[in-house]
Amino acid sequence: LKRMSVSREQRGRGLARALCREVLAFARARGYGAVVLSTSMVQVAAQRLYEGQGFRKVGTSYPSLLGTLLNFQIFHYRCDLGDGT
Repeated sequence: LKRMSVSREQRGRGLARALCREVLAFARARGYGAVVLSTSMVQVAAQRLYEGQGFRKVGTSYPSLLGTLLNFQIFHYRCDLGDGT
C-alpha cells in the first residue's frame, strides 16, 4: 500500500477506514498473503487506523542520516490476510 490519504476537508467521515478495508479485500480476493506499508512516527492517526484494521508493527527504520540524528523513525506495518475464510 503506497500513499493513501484523504483530503483534510473530508477527514472524519470514515473514508480512510473504507479505503483501507477495500485495499485489504482487493488483495485478499487476488490471493495475496499480506499487505505491507510504512508510516512515520508523527502520523499517529494513521497508526491508529492501520492498527484498528488489523495491521501490526513489524519494524522501524530511519529515512536518512539526518533522520537517525533526529531520532525520526519510520514504522513498518503488515496485515496478514490468511486464506480469506
